[in-house]
Amino acid sequence: MSGPVGRSSDRRSAMAAQDTAEDVHAMPEDVHAMAEQRLRLVDQRYTSGRRALVELLASAGHPVSIGDIAQQLPSLPRSSAYRHLVDLQTAGLVRRVTASDEFTRFELAEDLTEHHHHLLCSNCGKVIDVTLPPGLERDVARAIGQLAGSEGFQAHSHQLDVLGVCAACR
Repeated sequence: MSGPVGRSSDRRSAMAAQDTAEDVHAMPEDVHAMAEQRLRLVDQRYTSGRRALVELLASAGHPVSIGDIAQQLPSLPRSSAYRHLVDLQTAGLVRRVTASDEFTRFELAEDLTEHHHHLLCSNCGKVIDVTLPPGLERDVARAIGQLAGSEGFQAHSHQLDVLGVCAACR
């Protein structure tokens, strides 16, 4: 059984784990080692259920819903999947992607994969991963830096999720 979730020391430990991660993205074979290390930092174990979820998220190539998880990991009860996802998110391994509460998806954290953004359909919940051209990505990062700086805020990274309606729903 896992320990308490959401303690502020856990969040600090997870943030420290993210800060100490190398700038080079983890290769798929390194994802499990990174997951085990980050979970240890928040006093959690890398159980078989968590391992199966990380493997699924690493192989999916796109954010997945709890329904997708239930379909692809039928032996993992939904209640366990939800608890594992919370623990993996606390450890800085998983990111929640959502257009609305009705359409929540999960993916591995960017430092384990690659930097990208999302187009989120607020009608059907479809999530489209997009990578900006390098020049536009630099412009976005520069604009965010200026915006943050004008407020005395130090930005470390950014996530751009665009809400709208996909082609199938229009």
